[in-house]
Amino acid sequence: DFGEDDSLYITKVTTIHMGNYTCHAYGYEELYQTHILQVNVPPVIRVYPETQAQEPGVSASLKCHAEGIPNPRITWLKNGIDIMPKLSKQLTLLANGSELHISSVRYEDTGAYTCIAKNEVGVDEDISSLFIEDSARKTLANILWREEGLSVGNMFYVFSDDGITVLQPNECEIRRHIRPEERIFTSYEEICPRVEGEGTQSCLWASAVNVRDKYIYVTQPKQNRVVIIDIQTQKAVQSLDVDPLPTKLHYDKSHDQVWVLSWGDMRKSSPTLQVIPEASAGEDQHVIRTPFEGVEDFFIPPTNLIINHVRFGFIFKKSKSAVHKIDLETVTHIKTISFKNQSCIPQTMAYTHLGGYFFVQCRRNRSVAASPQLIIDSVTDAVIGPNSDVSGTPYISPDGRYLVSADEDSGRIKVQALSVRGEIKLIYDLQTNIHVSDLTFQPSFTEGNQYYIYATSHLQTDVLFVELSTGKMNVLKNLKDPITSKDWPWSSYNRIMKDSGLFGQYLITPAKDSLFVINGRQNTLRCEVSGIRRGNTVVWVGEV
Repeated sequence: DFGEDDSLYITKVTTIHMGNYTCHAYGYEELYQTHILQVNVPPVIRVYPETQAQEPGVSASLKCHAEGIPNPRITWLKNGIDIMPKLSKQLTLLANGSELHISSVRYEDTGAYTCIAKNEVGVDEDISSLFIEDSARKTLANILWREEGLSVGNMFYVFSDDGITVLQPNECEIRRHIRPEERIFTSYEEICPRVEGEGTQSCLWASAVNVRDKYIYVTQPKQNRVVIIDIQTQKAVQSLDVDPLPTKLHYDKSHDQVWVLSWGDMRKSSPTLQVIPEASAGEDQHVIRTPFEGVEDFFIPPTNLIINHVRFGFIFKKSKSAVHKIDLETVTHIKTISFKNQSCIPQTMAYTHLGGYFFVQCRRNRSVAASPQLIIDSVTDAVIGPNSDVSGTPYISPDGRYLVSADEDSGRIKVQALSVRGEIKLIYDLQTNIHVSDLTFQPSFTEGNQYYIYATSHLQTDVLFVELSTGKMNVLKNLKDPITSKDWPWSSYNRIMKDSGLFGQYLITPAKDSLFVINGRQNTLRCEVSGIRRGNTVVWVGEV
């Protein structure tokens, strides 16, 4: 808002407003003044686990993840007393205090451990409790835990030709296998109905989302439906008929709704976008039509610890040089942001709440070199220009501080850092021969507020690993051939890489006929689970 004194007023400041504001004198372009707005955010923390029971002699870890601007400092108390004087070989702090590690626990280590995160503008704290008990009492504690459902959490759900595999990555153990012929609880239909003339009964999945660690929604494109899995009972509880060929789901946490993109047919000739409201209720769900037509794809920004509400999303229309901003709450069109001047047909988008920038990858025109990404400023909805000469698919780290762009054709990976002043700086330009299919961020185990990236290839058997703090690259070799693009028509991600959330150390990536589990803490292969064909739809379920 502008005041009568020509001041600019921002009534509700958030991280999207950080950056440079320049005022010009009318008629005197060379007369200007720039204000730098830095937005500080008090810390927000999560601890893991909230409670744990261990036997004497084993090791225990208590983790604390903190976000804030500037980066918070982490300290720990045990039963209200600072643990700093107690640090020893047996009791260590890792990753700038993000992890408290006890190498051989004793009875006296039982206690309430408080993680405190502090920066210039605030403080947050939470408790992680540790109980040291002999095996008999621990067994009792575990029985109680199991009844509370802790034994169904911390699993990967893998949707493959042979049904649904629930995998515990720590032991590489298959905890449950839901077969194609199992029944959906409410309708008593088979999960994957038998197809006339086909010998074996098999499943075909495209996209799945986790809804608040209560339900998983997953699409069956050939059955024109979404199946709902109850995580607590590990059973399919309902199926919902949607428009033909549902290929992409997104869970909009802010409004508790699942968005469904259907193609209509394999030529994408009549695509539609539908919404399933109150998704976490999981009972008697229904589907709502949206007024948007000709939707090629859509993008809804992710939430994180600092930004827990998202109001707007974007849709791309077929072959149109624009994105359409939509209100997620009212499911209505707000405005069109045109890229005609930049001759850009949008392909994918990414978003950072630091400065509030959207990065748009333009569709490749085969005859010319890849055009650079465009940047949209979310405060003004203006295209503020190209992202220097960076092209490729944009990926943003969970804390919004890194933008990694992977150019599939050249194999180049560019890493840019976003400062707390909203500046974008190139930090690495990495030449690889991995033509990236998918990429994810794994929080570092040695440094606070840092990440590793893991990237899979469209064609090769290797997985690329990059340490973002140093730019050091490594390759995990011979993880077998990826699923072919012909066998995965639903998206360009024919080999996904799935992480296990804020505190997880395992990642999973499928090959044609098996799954590979990677230990992100040691950057090594943990195991291969064979006999899982086309397991390219994966959901991580955390604490339940």
